Amino acid sequence: MSSYDAQRARASTVIGTGTPASCTSRKVVRAVRKGGRISFDCGPEPVTIVMKSTAEVRNTSERVVIDGGGLVTLSGDRKRRILYQNTCDESLVWTTSHCNDQATPRLVLKNLTLRDGRVDSGDLEDGSGGAVYARGGRLRIVNTRFIDNRCTRTGPDHGGAAVRVLDQHRDRPVVVRRSEFTGGVCSNGGALSSIGVSWRVTDSVFRDNRAIGRGANPARDGTPGGGSGGAIYADGNDFTIRLDRVRMEDNRAKEGGGAVFFVSNDRTGTMTVTDSKLRRNPSLGFENWPGIFFLGQGEPTFIDSVIR
Repeated sequence: MSSYDAQRARASTVIGTGTPASCTSRKVVRAVRKGGRISFDCGPEPVTIVMKSTAEVRNTSERVVIDGGGLVTLSGDRKRRILYQNTCDESLVWTTSHCNDQATPRLVLKNLTLRDGRVDSGDLEDGSGGAVYARGGRLRIVNTRFIDNRCTRTGPDHGGAAVRVLDQHRDRPVVVRRSEFTGGVCSNGGALSSIGVSWRVTDSVFRDNRAIGRGANPARDGTPGGGSGGAIYADGNDFTIRLDRVRMEDNRAKEGGGAVFFVSNDRTGTMTVTDSKLRRNPSLGFENWPGIFFLGQGEPTFIDSVIR
């Protein structure tokens, strides 16, 4: 028995009965709504499940683990967001009086590909997080690829073509491991975007992501705003970004931070880059390190890294 077969035997829900046709969007939506550990049995070859509606995490779920076994792609079909979690959304059940800081649900994405997610709205919530929107609880991403996702093209605060995150429990970091982000396009944060959230990214790749808004934040007069953080856009007060063994190449921002845009409004936030390579990440408007715009506590810390 393979390790994935063993995990599937322990799953709360197994999507599919051994064929690609048995793995449907409807089953994914139902499984995510139910919660628990989710695995797939779609046959021995890679399979793409085109999502007909967004899978929503119920706030009554303690843990939702979606494990694609390295064979499953969830596609937004360039029409919709793929996954949505929001502890402050009453339609998903309020479970505490402090929805901005609750421990659950804990959403884990493993061994998946999420591609062609898309949102397009002037509303910050509806217009951010092309593949994944996560507010509250905890989010962890492991060995997962995000390809060609999109979110709203202009606006000073819209962001996260792949992932948008707010309000993690006790301000703990979002953990990203052995994952890849390519071809994302959004007003800000062609891959990741957050407000007041810390990130710990290891052994991951960001390539060919773009922030295409215009006018930065706050928006310059006569502009719609946006255009910062070709790969990562991070804003807020006391938060941190740690990049360990990360490659960021050929990302691009129309305004600031072709690789990373980092603004800690109260200047308490810190950024550390270790054993990483950040190369060819043009900032067409402004930067204070190659590919980086940083306003935080002191200066970014670079350890055994290439920044150029």
